[in-house]
Amino acid sequence: MFAESSPASDLSAEPWQRFREQMPVAQKWAYFDHAAVAPLPAPSQQAIAHWVEQAAQEGDTVWPIWSRQVEKARALGAQLIGAEPEEVALVRSTTEGISLVAEGFPWRAGDNVVTLANEFPSNLYPWMNLAARGVETRRVPVDDGRVELDRLAAACDSRTRIISVSWVGFLSGWRLDLDRVVELARGREALVFVDAIQGLGVFPLDVRATPIDFLAADGHKWLLGPEGAGLFYLRREHLDLLRPVGVGWHSVVHATDYSHIELALKPSAQRYEGGTQNMVGFIGLARSLQLLLDFGTANVGRRVLEIADLACERLREVGGVVVSPHDGPHRSGIVAFELPGHDAAQVRQRALAAGVVLSARSGKLRIAPHVYTSSADVERLISVLVA
Repeated sequence: MFAESSPASDLSAEPWQRFREQMPVAQKWAYFDHAAVAPLPAPSQQAIAHWVEQAAQEGDTVWPIWSRQVEKARALGAQLIGAEPEEVALVRSTTEGISLVAEGFPWRAGDNVVTLANEFPSNLYPWMNLAARGVETRRVPVDDGRVELDRLAAACDSRTRIISVSWVGFLSGWRLDLDRVVELARGREALVFVDAIQGLGVFPLDVRATPIDFLAADGHKWLLGPEGAGLFYLRREHLDLLRPVGVGWHSVVHATDYSHIELALKPSAQRYEGGTQNMVGFIGLARSLQLLLDFGTANVGRRVLEIADLACERLREVGGVVVSPHDGPHRSGIVAFELPGHDAAQVRQRALAAGVVLSARSGKLRIAPHVYTSSADVERLISVLVA
C-alpha cells in the first residue's frame, strides 16, 4: 500500500502528507518528542471537544453513547496487538498496568523478578516495592544501552517468576527481540511482562505469534492519545492467576445494578478496572488508535525508521555523536545523541525558541520522530543544532 523510498527522499510526501494533515502541531512545530508526550491528532481533538460539549449540554443523558465509544478503544487496542477484547483492560497508565501484575501475582518469599538496570522507573519501583514480601528484584546491567540477552538469562534461576522488560528503551532506543525474550523465559518457566509504551503503535506486535504474558502502555506517546488513558493486556489463561487489585463496582458482572452486592468478578480483564473510567481520555485514544490502524502499524514503523535513519545521517554530518544503537533490527524511533561542546539543556531551550521540540535526558539530547515527521522537519532540527 505504501511505497518504500530512500532516506534522501521527501519523507513528507504522500501518503504521509495525509497523516501530517491530521496533526495540527505540524503547522507550528518540528515535533521530535513522541517518546515523552505526543501531540493529539485532529480527529482525537475533535472527539474530545465533542465530549466536552455533550458533557456541558447533555450531562449523563448521553452516558451510554460514551460507554460504547470507550469500548471501541478496548476493541481497537486488542486489534492492535492481535488479542481478544476480553484480554484488554483500560488503565490510567503504564504504571497501573505494571502494578496490577506486581501486586496481584501470587508471590512467595524467595521469588524474584528479573529486569534491566536501565528501565524507566515505572518498570522498577512496583517490583522493588515487593521486597517487604520477600521478593527480590534483579537488575541486569546494560552497557551503552545494548541489551545482552545472555546476561538476562544468567540472572534467572528456578525462583524467577517474571521477566519484565521494556520493548524499547526510553533512553537508548534499543528495541528488544521479544520472540527471543519469550523463548528465554519459557526455558526457565518464567512469565514475560512487556512495558510497551515506547514501541506500541509504531511496530507490529501479535501476542499470539509472540506469546508474551502481560503488557502495559499508556497512550500518550507513540499512540498519539491523551495522557491518563492506556492499555493493559494479559493472556486469557492468566485471568485467575492475578488477584484483582482495586476492585470496585465496575469489576463485577452486575456492574450497573448497585443494589445487588455479590463479588462475582467479570470473566475478562475488565475485572481490573475497578471504578469510574477516564471516559473522555479513552474516547480520544480510540480515535488515535483508529488513525494508526488505518495507516497500518507495519507501514508506520517503516516510515518512522526511515526518518530516524535520515536524522542520524544528518546529525553525523554536522558533528553530532549518535549514541543510540541505530543500526540493524534493534533500532527504533528514539535517537539519543551528543553535540560535543554544547550543554544539552541549553540546546533544548534554543531549539524550543526556534520551533523545534526535542528532549534532554541524562546529559544527552533525544529525538523521537513519528510517521508524519518530514525531511523538512529534520532540516529545521539540524539548522538549530548548527546555529
